[in-house]
Amino acid sequence: MQRITAATTADLFDVAASRRIEQAAAAVLPPHTLMQRAGLAVARLAMAMAPHARTIWVACGPGNNGGDGFEAAAQLQQRGFTAVVTRIGDDSRLPADARASLQRARDAGVRFADAPPQHAELAIDALLGIGAARPPKGLMADWLRRMHTGPAAVLSVDTPSGLNADTGMLSMDFPVPSTAVRRACLSLLTLKPGPFTAQGRDAAGDVWFDDLGIAPAAERATARLAGAPPEQPRRHASHKGSYGDVAVIGGAPGMAGAALLAASAALNAGAGRVFVAPLDTQLAMLDAVQPELMFRRPEALDLSAMTVVCGCGGGSAVRDLLARVMETAHALVLDADALNAIAVEDALQTLLVARTQAARATVLTPHPLEAARLLNVNAIEVQSDRLRAAHRLVERFGATVVLKGSGTIVAAAGITPVINTTGNARLATAGTGDVLAGMIGAALAAGRPTMAAACEAVWRHGHIADRWPAESPLTASALARG
Repeated sequence: MQRITAATTADLFDVAASRRIEQAAAAVLPPHTLMQRAGLAVARLAMAMAPHARTIWVACGPGNNGGDGFEAAAQLQQRGFTAVVTRIGDDSRLPADARASLQRARDAGVRFADAPPQHAELAIDALLGIGAARPPKGLMADWLRRMHTGPAAVLSVDTPSGLNADTGMLSMDFPVPSTAVRRACLSLLTLKPGPFTAQGRDAAGDVWFDDLGIAPAAERATARLAGAPPEQPRRHASHKGSYGDVAVIGGAPGMAGAALLAASAALNAGAGRVFVAPLDTQLAMLDAVQPELMFRRPEALDLSAMTVVCGCGGGSAVRDLLARVMETAHALVLDADALNAIAVEDALQTLLVARTQAARATVLTPHPLEAARLLNVNAIEVQSDRLRAAHRLVERFGATVVLKGSGTIVAAAGITPVINTTGNARLATAGTGDVLAGMIGAALAAGRPTMAAACEAVWRHGHIADRWPAESPLTASALARG
């Protein structure tokens, strides 16, 4: 069993692939083996979470997720804990393995009750797991709300009930828990994408994984956790030209700060030289705080030798420059208003596709609303299946896509998409997206492959937020300085 951290590298499998892996394993193992392993894994994590618990509430559903709960309750009872099981469903409809585990729980002396215990130190959600076909209702929904509003720690078996294991979307509202209440999820047999993106990160809490001794065989992963990027040591015998030039084009009147944030981020991420080409012609051509930044008019830059970060604070003014930028930039990060312009102009879309077809490094960095504009849908549709939305953007434009949000997704043609596990709600403040664009630009300028540059910058961007002191506010300018 392992805890999944920001440094973890692992494959993720959707529900369909997970079921195929389970079926293949069950076909060669003695009956009931997988459920016994699963129940023991749940019991072990439960004991680690609440080693001094007097009472552990186990809520069991009508399928095999409930069977895992019965088995865990039996294991806990045998080890001196008081397990109290509430259940939904009847014996006649239980799958065979779940029925066997129910009998093992009864034989172990587990107490079965019609209502949750008044006091429990740990609640185990074994209601639905990946088997959620519809939103929890009635008694099941009541139990889930009680779990997630009560004082006890909550351990979800495989996937939190009500969470779509493929998309990370909840079919019911989970209240935000008190910071004193711990949530954990034990993913069994395979890791699924849902707990790592959209609403899944809040619902799952700490994610643990036990493969139950089964390899995924030849199944293709749906997505990946890339883990911490490798360090890129700099040679002593190098110079500023070794790390490339970044040009930031943006900063229309009233929004100059966005371009300066992107430029500062590129500078602090190690770019050899950083140029700022402001669209506000009244902007002073010197940053006294960061005199390393070199200011130029956009038309004076030779973009063919540069990595260009375009669109940060660009407003409508950036639209007139986009055609030239897409035709000439050596490598390109398109953000913010550049994406909005592309979304409404067919000619710009054609240029973008031509650029990617020519294998010229290009990264799009939309937030969900910008992604929706590019796909001509609404943001709700994007968020309802973030992996699918990222895949559609790649199919449509051919570029590497960084779909920002909780569990940022990085996708590219022919490559398994990556879900990033760093970052937190401190990034929900103005300018942090501009910082990310600048960091990606620096990685591209240094010669990193496009997918690697995007993944590494996204990971480091979130990692800064994760290690930021709790007592200090995180602003975009502080994030840019790292």
